[in-house]
Amino acid sequence: MSATESAEVLEIDGREVRVSHPDKVVFPEPGLTKLDLIRYYLAVADGALRGAAGRPMVLKRFVKGIDREAFFQKRAPEKRPDWIDTATLHYARGTSAEEVVVRDAAALAWVVNLGCIDLNPHPVRAEDLDHPDELRVDLDPMPGVEWSQLVDVAFVARDVLAEHGLVAWPKTSGSRGIHLLVRIEPRWDYRDVRLAAETLAREVARREPGLATARWWKEERGERVFVDFNQNAKDRTVASAYSVRPRPDARVSTPLDWDELRLRRPEEFTVSTVLERFAERGDPMAGIDDAVGVLDGLLGLAAELGPVERDADAEPLPVIEIARAETKEEALDGLERWKARHAKVVGHLHPADVLVDGMRGSSSLWYRIRVNLQHVPEDERPEQEPLEVDYDPWKDRRP
Repeated sequence: MSATESAEVLEIDGREVRVSHPDKVVFPEPGLTKLDLIRYYLAVADGALRGAAGRPMVLKRFVKGIDREAFFQKRAPEKRPDWIDTATLHYARGTSAEEVVVRDAAALAWVVNLGCIDLNPHPVRAEDLDHPDELRVDLDPMPGVEWSQLVDVAFVARDVLAEHGLVAWPKTSGSRGIHLLVRIEPRWDYRDVRLAAETLAREVARREPGLATARWWKEERGERVFVDFNQNAKDRTVASAYSVRPRPDARVSTPLDWDELRLRRPEEFTVSTVLERFAERGDPMAGIDDAVGVLDGLLGLAAELGPVERDADAEPLPVIEIARAETKEEALDGLERWKARHAKVVGHLHPADVLVDGMRGSSSLWYRIRVNLQHVPEDERPEQEPLEVDYDPWKDRRP
């Protein structure tokens, strides 16, 4: 260890975990250090492990701080304690990755020390990598959607799931959305689980077309809640319960009881408040592993609904692209320059007309911004112009 490098060794259930730079400030606003973050995860380990233990995990590492993009590391570090478990996942494109599997509190502390602020496990157990045991519903509000509308959609989704023999357990996403987790028997492959989730999304949108949508293309969603079924595709992960999210207030993805959902707001749940909440009442998801269901009902509904039909005669929406950037800040700066040149157009735009997409690159996110001109009179719509920022995320990977 160099003279300038500090470290602290924690003994956790008989195992030693070395914490490098324990005093490094990770969240400047509340003043949380790396050691504070690790101690938080140890305090809520019962709940955090309920969501993440035994599952292969993508390491989403914020080595440059929460204000910089994380990089996604699928492969487990070669230098790791012998008590860190792994599992090898195989992907459709022919690649594979030996990923970390967290089993206990010591392993939880070890991955957080690597710079993992939130936990991103797959919906499968290491013992059966082909059959998910969790269906995940990501309720994603488009700009302009209020919390009350999001909650209304969550209750509709709960009802649809219950009618088909499934129990939904809600948590805040730690950002603007709500996640519903559903334990299922590991009998179906990814394709069937995704179909079941898509069928749920279609049924929720059919019941409440003004509130929810299952439309894949963002420009078609309007100011509604997107019931994101694609989180059930292979190779997709979501932040698990009790994950701290990389937001300035150290917000936490927090399990709630259904009767709390209308009364509470995501911004209430931060590292400090969740520590108190967990100590006082434990984990609202404590019973999730005792509520395992089957997909027969949703897959039967899928057969009734038939395949999604596309309107071949529908006119394409007037969407133009503004920027492709390495960081969100650069992309938004490009948007502001475009707005300054088209001030009259901006007055016609609705909140959901500005489409900001986080796009998965080879190991990190990049950002694309588009504008849907559907609410702009046709004779005032600007043409597609050269991009304000023209980043090529694949430049260094081409032959």
